[in-house]
Amino acid sequence: MRSKNIHVVPHGTGWNVSREGDAAPSSHHPTQEEAIEAATDIARREQVELLVHGRDGQIRMRNSFGNDPANVRG
Repeated sequence: MRSKNIHVVPHGTGWNVSREGDAAPSSHHPTQEEAIEAATDIARREQVELLVHGRDGQIRMRNSFGNDPANVRG
């Protein structure tokens, strides 16, 4: 089974770290920076994509950990 991508999303006055499709967040953090740090650890360990959303809900940053195609020219 393929692991689910990790999202950092605004929630109330803080930020949630959530797996794609899960109803409950994995964790909640007071700052986006702390949430990104926690989410990065999970994404690296599970080799999935990390998507960071802004307060407006739009994706503002994404980073792939381990699923990059090898034949992409830079």
